[in-house]
Amino acid sequence: MTAFYTGGQSDPTVQPVPASVVEQVDAADTTLSNPKRAVISLGSNLGNRLETLQGAIDALEDTPGVRVKAVSPVYETEPWGVEPGSQPTYFNAVVLLKTTLPPSSLLERAHAVEEAFHRVRDEHWGPRTIDVDIVAYADAVSDDPVLTLPHPRAHQRAFVLAPWYDVEPEAQLPGRGPVGQLLAAVTRDGIVPRADLELRLPE
Repeated sequence: MTAFYTGGQSDPTVQPVPASVVEQVDAADTTLSNPKRAVISLGSNLGNRLETLQGAIDALEDTPGVRVKAVSPVYETEPWGVEPGSQPTYFNAVVLLKTTLPPSSLLERAHAVEEAFHRVRDEHWGPRTIDVDIVAYADAVSDDPVLTLPHPRAHQRAFVLAPWYDVEPEAQLPGRGPVGQLLAAVTRDGIVPRADLELRLPE
């Protein structure tokens, strides 16, 4: 399900979209000049996971130069790279953005959102209150170690591919191909759609 954000109340520099425009596809893009498309993966396995994911989405929307365009369904997934049962399960989702921020600034904002929710980085593959990863930014392909684009392991992770496919079936992962094909090539073991949970677009 795709929905669109049509307000501008959180950013005084952005004028609300007239009601007559709301029904047009991507109407909220009129608030940004030449925006780029970005795909963000969210994950949480500590605390109130759903509330934390929603808080991260709201924080992204509150960023000048960022508009949240669509939010995926929620998946519950087993932690990656650790012994089964050693950590709580994750709630994962994917968010589609339009943004005028360059990738480096978007990364800074992602880290700021993590810090706001007290993300701790003291253990590789450790549990975390929130993980905010840039999966893709426009068609950018970069091996910069600070921000590799697209995310170097996104094509292997069903907990990224499945929610992304749900919200954007025709999506392409730059340099890797259609998300649907990538999803078909990986196992869905350990990921469960949670139809009883819902994240909302910021209002």
